[in-house]
Amino acid sequence: MEFGITFKGFVSPDRARNLVRQAEAAGFDYCWFYDSHILWRESFVAMAMCMEHTKTMRFGPCVTNPNIRDWSLSASLYASLAHQSNGRFDIGLGRGDSSMRVMGKKPATLARLAEFTTKVKAMVRGEEVEYGECPEPVKLPWATGYDLPVWIGAYGPKALATAGQVGDGLILQIGDPDLVKWFKDQALSAGKEAGRDMSNFKVQAAAPAYFGDMDYCIEHTKWFPAMVGNHVADIVEKYGNDSGLVPKSLTDYIEKRRGYDYSKHGQSDNPFLDFISEDIVKSFCVLGTVEDHIGRIKALEEAGTTQFNIYLDSGDEEEIIAQYGRHIIPKFNQD
Repeated sequence: MEFGITFKGFVSPDRARNLVRQAEAAGFDYCWFYDSHILWRESFVAMAMCMEHTKTMRFGPCVTNPNIRDWSLSASLYASLAHQSNGRFDIGLGRGDSSMRVMGKKPATLARLAEFTTKVKAMVRGEEVEYGECPEPVKLPWATGYDLPVWIGAYGPKALATAGQVGDGLILQIGDPDLVKWFKDQALSAGKEAGRDMSNFKVQAAAPAYFGDMDYCIEHTKWFPAMVGNHVADIVEKYGNDSGLVPKSLTDYIEKRRGYDYSKHGQSDNPFLDFISEDIVKSFCVLGTVEDHIGRIKALEEAGTTQFNIYLDSGDEEEIIAQYGRHIIPKFNQD
């Protein structure tokens, strides 16, 4: 099991440097950043800074999208960060939720996401590529042949299929083992049907982790199911609540959802949290005692999760990292 942390852009530079050094020393493998340039500061600048303060930790956006930057710029950016970090760079990729919608724009289509994945990976390797926005072929003459890992964020059946067909990994914003398995199996099946070797395909469960009394934990993490519900609502709108294409346990909880404020995306003061129940928070997040965390992560591992990524956005960040470094990561390393 790999372990990761995710920052938002409101973490101060000094604190980000300190947290990433602490996390690497604690045994964390990845540091991810939200990529929503209007809501938070530019994430790739922060990644470049943090790379200079670490030696083994890998970095990437969780997640970027195909519509926010010209593809040649994206490829140049990714290849540059991979080069200066000695190959410690991945990307997480989605259709573009808050990043696009906060500007009143639509997310990318899945076809565009798939094309972005294959063509940007090719440019990063140094191959000549043609794409729609550019009338001439593009080739990075300084590229070093880096094979960029692309993790695709997905919930709906078509997005999960796309992840399996073209991605190197799957990002699931949820800490429920049963749902992780349900989603993961669809991505793996799609990849196998496409003739891909899925033996090294990675599956990330991204969710808040919090220690302490359960009521206290729930109060600090109830923002997260609201963010997930925002994605689920899109799927329900497209396929219907009883389509069978999305688990009933995932769709039922958004029935009383009244809306979503993208300017408060992923924040505890989002005004649309009333529909979130205690059971949903417990299901989606990793909460409670050290033993509770170990038990949930073992269940996630059994469901096929290869990385648990903590959304480090709920307070007590230093203590959460310390607890994982002392009590949880060593348990999985020794097993």
